[in-house]
Order: sequence, then C-alpha cells, then structure tokens
Amino acid sequence: MMFAGITAGLLATSLGVVASGTATAAPRGALRACTISTLPFPADAHRAEAIAVDPTGRYSTGAALRVSDSGNQPLLLVWDRQRLTTIDSPLDGEAVDVNARGVVIGNGWVNGAGQPWRYRDGRVEQLPVVASGGTFVTAINKAGDIVGHGTDATGQTIALLWPAARPDTVEVLDAPAGAIAHGITADGTIVGTAGDWGSWTSWVRRPDGQTLTLTVPGSQSTQVNAAEGHWATGLVALGDTTLRVRWDLRDGSYTHLDQRLEVLDDVNARGAVVGGDRIARGTTSRVLPGGGERVTVGARSVSTDGTIVGFRNADRVVTPVRWTDC
Repeated sequence: MMFAGITAGLLATSLGVVASGTATAAPRGALRACTISTLPFPADAHRAEAIAVDPTGRYSTGAALRVSDSGNQPLLLVWDRQRLTTIDSPLDGEAVDVNARGVVIGNGWVNGAGQPWRYRDGRVEQLPVVASGGTFVTAINKAGDIVGHGTDATGQTIALLWPAARPDTVEVLDAPAGAIAHGITADGTIVGTAGDWGSWTSWVRRPDGQTLTLTVPGSQSTQVNAAEGHWATGLVALGDTTLRVRWDLRDGSYTHLDQRLEVLDDVNARGAVVGGDRIARGTTSRVLPGGGERVTVGARSVSTDGTIVGFRNADRVVTPVRWTDC
C-alpha cells in the first residue's frame, strides 16, 4: 500500500509526511464539444451564480442577490435540470452542496455563530450543532450523510459528521487533531485537512473507520479540498512551488495536474477536475468556452457525466451557467 497509516496514538499529534507513489492518470478520452448555456435565474436579481451540481447532473444549487430600496435580499436557487426554485436564503447564508436526491446544504448565521442548514422536500431545517463558536457543513453524499467542521470547548477544530442513518445527530469524527472534513463520497469515504495554519496535512477516513494520510514526497503541506468516487484533489506546497495534484484514494498514489489550473474547485468520479476557466483530465486541461474580452467564466462543480456549473461575468454582470458534454 502507498498510504501512510495513522495509528490511534498518533491521532492526537501532528502528522508526518510520508512518500507516495505516482498514480496512473485518470482517463482522458477524446476532446469533447463542450457547450455553455445560461441557467434561469430571477429577473430582478442583481447577480446570480451556480455553486454545485450533484453527481448525476440533474440537480444544481446556487445563490442570487436581489437589491431593493429596503436592502439586499440573498436568495437560494435550486435547479432541477432547467426548472428553477427560488426561496429566501436561509439564515442569510449560502448553499455549498447538493446531492442526487436534490437535498441542498448550506451555512448561515445565528447570533453571530455559524449555523448549518438543509433544504429538502421544499423545507429548510437547521442542523444540530456542537456547543462551540460555530459549526459549518462542506459536503453531502447521495445517502444524505453530511460532513463539516466546528470547534470544541478548547477552541480546537474538529471534523463532524451528520449521519443519514441517525437523523438529528452530529458526531465528532475520529480524525487527526485540528481536522476539517472537506468531502464525502458515495460509499462514505471522507477526506479533509488537519494541523496548524500553513503546515496542513491531508487525510482520508474509510467507511471502516481507518484513517490514512494523503501525501506527496518532500511536501511542506498538503490541502485536499474535494473527493468523488476514488479520486481526491488538492494543493501541495513543495519548496517555493504550489502544485495541483489528484490522489487515487484506493492506494494514496497521486498525479500532477496541469499547473494552468489556478484553482481547484471540484473533482468527479472519473477524475475530471474543474477550477477557474478550465477542466482537466489526465495531466492536461482545456479552457471552457464562454469567456472573452471583458468576460470571465468560473467553474465551481462537475458531475460524473461532465456537466459543469459556475458563473459568467460579462462586464460585471454575473449570471449562472452550465456547461454540458465536457
């Protein structure tokens, strides 16, 4: 195995960096005829964007801002393919993810502290929180398991799980000290970061509870930020260079991504990675259509079939967009 195992005694201490082999690149395939279209959004919205798409490509979620004489009103947007549902944004917050059943999760604020919420069956409900300064969600899988993070009584960051099998409960994950959970796959595999600022390490927790490190030889820090299928993606600090990598969660091996990907926002079950105005497969990437002079585009999330959602900024007019056949 190429993983570096973490024994129970090390869970409360800092993690060491262990060398990992290089993975076989995710399948690249032929260049596709990727096309862009605008998602419907409220006509009176000042700006709108799509934030996440579920792995099947059916459901998407995003945010909009309505400006009126009485002030700004944030909106939650949910798309079932092209059909739009608009509601007042819960707790002045913003959506972060949506699953294949159309369940949306997001973060808001109550009395100055982070308060996560869930939108399903046309209703918004607050999620249970830990007794600390704030609790936040980051990802949801098809089963409805949700991950995120909070702080304990000592101010230490802790990784959290809201298990679908135990409704209305939140559990502290047995994860490395200072952990934040960033992603959860369909089988319940969880990825996240841990450690002090600037010296982060990345970890993966398998469904059986085994926690292992995600590493790159010689790195000063690693930051995993998304996972789907058996792939995860993130940033690696190596000397004066920040590398973009894709890890294979089956054995901990990794592949260097095209460094023209300035940001990494999401990875799908086939290993395709999106961020900024690019999509990467294997070790190469391509620019997504829709940009141009005084026009920028940004990809935020990608489904298994290559559907991508994000935004288009045309001379400061921001609209939600979707790319297909990418």
